[in-house]
Amino acid sequence: MLLSTLYEFAAKFRKMADEFDGTSGRSVELTGIIDDYTGFIMNPRNQEIWEKLEPQSSKEVMRLTAELREVSARCVSIMEKYRALHVLNGSEERTEYFANIESGIEREFGSFQIDSESRVVMVGSGAFPMTPMLISRRTNAEVLGIDIDEEAVILSNKVLSKLGDYLPVRLVTGLVIQYETELKQATHIIFSSTVAEKYNLLDQLYALTGQQVVVAMRYGNRLKSLFNYPMKTVNETKWILAEQILCPDQVFDVALYCKSQPGS
Repeated sequence: MLLSTLYEFAAKFRKMADEFDGTSGRSVELTGIIDDYTGFIMNPRNQEIWEKLEPQSSKEVMRLTAELREVSARCVSIMEKYRALHVLNGSEERTEYFANIESGIEREFGSFQIDSESRVVMVGSGAFPMTPMLISRRTNAEVLGIDIDEEAVILSNKVLSKLGDYLPVRLVTGLVIQYETELKQATHIIFSSTVAEKYNLLDQLYALTGQQVVVAMRYGNRLKSLFNYPMKTVNETKWILAEQILCPDQVFDVALYCKSQPGS
């Protein structure tokens, strides 16, 4: 039953991703699918079933998990574009998915709090830059949002101009490793849970960042891995896991990494 439901979600996501035409005409349909998927992931009963299934996962389950993770990430990116278009047209819609994300931003850095002196970099900021804007609005910290999707960055800058042009937020396109000056100054770095290469990028960032930087890695294990790229082990001569923030009421959890101290 659980697997058949997942196959249905995968088919719906594929269809929505393949048929996206750059307009917001199907936003209600996609929002409904993603909200249903969020509810499915957060359902304690489904989590119990998955935990029994996961240890004996077959190649079929592993393939389905990887497909759902990839195609749902594409659809979240599209839904962010829908939300940006609605805001720009004066008709913003509220969704359960966005409400879930927004509710967890304040506790994202645990004991490594952001303040007005912080310099924050967000990797995978998307078309609707809610994390950069919320952080900057609440703390007055400078935030740089980076995304490889040029269309998303164009939309996000339009949203910023409309909702937060007074905020110290900059949104750019490209690869995070291109922004060496900003990375060296960064006190906090956030990785979106839908960035597939986040752990490879973390390894590269070791040489590009200051000693005191803190990295918040959004991730999802177990059933949450159907919607997020999971947590991985790191090279402990470079990074150490300083804190884990487990969020049973959120669609993702957060792992906080600090640099290993020289000689440790």
